Amino acid sequence: MGLLYALLIGAIAGWLAGKLMKGGGFGLLLNIVIGIIGGIVGNWLFGILNISLFGGVLGDIITGAIGACAILFVAGLFKK
Repeated sequence: MGLLYALLIGAIAGWLAGKLMKGGGFGLLLNIVIGIIGGIVGNWLFGILNISLFGGVLGDIITGAIGACAILFVAGLFKK
């Protein structure tokens, strides 16, 4: 169940990050994959900065979307 939860949250976060990053999207499927990886990056980044968002599904989506936006930003630098 944990893997399914991570995939669902990552998919939503990737889609949201693709919408937030104008010109930073790579298509729906790749944005979903980036969202899943972004969840890991977001948790790592917030852990290092000692930032804690409110818990639950919404906090996980926001954390994943921020991590995915960071990945999309860096990937956009290499895309040009």
